[in-house]
Amino acid sequence: MPPEPGRRQTVRVSVLGAITRRVGHHRWFGAAARLLVPADRAVGRLTRGRVVALGLVPSLILTTTGRRSGKPRSNPLLYVPDGDAYVVVGSNWGRTHQPGWSMNLLADPAAEVAVKGRRIPVRAEPATGAERDRLWQLLVTEWPAYQTYERRAGGREIRVFRLVPAGRGAPVDGDTALGW
Repeated sequence: MPPEPGRRQTVRVSVLGAITRRVGHHRWFGAAARLLVPADRAVGRLTRGRVVALGLVPSLILTTTGRRSGKPRSNPLLYVPDGDAYVVVGSNWGRTHQPGWSMNLLADPAAEVAVKGRRIPVRAEPATGAERDRLWQLLVTEWPAYQTYERRAGGREIRVFRLVPAGRGAPVDGDTALGW
């Protein structure tokens, strides 16, 4: 669960996590990480959201509704807490197009996150203006490579979303709970 409102969450960074943050700026890292997303998704499914991104960075599994298919679509994402909300970014590893999950949230902001073994219904709020700037700084503090991804994105504004809990989280009770 996110920290109490007004309290900042502290995250322990392992040596491997610190190394990952350093190499996250390199082009090869984004390419390699994209290849690992299916494995990360599987680990997240098997651990019911307890382990995502190998525990190297604070991560969650976001499940959206496909804007064309109507089917659940799950993606592992880094997040930063903001009060009781989760902040995620559509960096797409610095690619020039928006990630599908961000377009899904714009089409239907109702979604679900699995974090630390709990599934939580959320409502996505796209961040704009000063609020986006504030949240962007939180994200860059957690993952400095986002600044590099922004430069690589070819002028595309990288979307930032605040995922606000719609109710209390319940334990993840099986693969079908998140559409996996």
